[in-house]
Amino acid sequence: MSAKYAFTKSLKEVRFLFCQTSDHSAGTRTFLSRAYPTMKKNNPQTPIMIREASGTEPRVFARYEFGREEHESLAGLSDKEVEDKVTGLVKRS
Repeated sequence: MSAKYAFTKSLKEVRFLFCQTSDHSAGTRTFLSRAYPTMKKNNPQTPIMIREASGTEPRVFARYEFGREEHESLAGLSDKEVEDKVTGLVKRS
C-alpha cells in the first residue's frame, strides 16, 4: 500500500473535504483513518489537509505546480473506491 501513496514531485498539496457525520462521507472517513498515517509518512513535505464541515459533499482536491488544481467527488463511495480515486489523483502530474 505504501507505494500507492508516494506522491509525484509536481503534487504540492492534497485537501479532503467531508462531513463528519453523514452516510455519504463514511467511506472518506474510513479511508482517512486507515491511510492518512501512511500517506504522511511517505510524503512528509506535502501538506495533507483535512476539512470537516456539516453537510459538506466529500471531495478530494490536488494542487500541482503552477497553481493547477484538480478534484474528484467522493460522495457515497466505499473505502476502496475512495482509495482508487485518491491514488489516481495523486499520481497525475
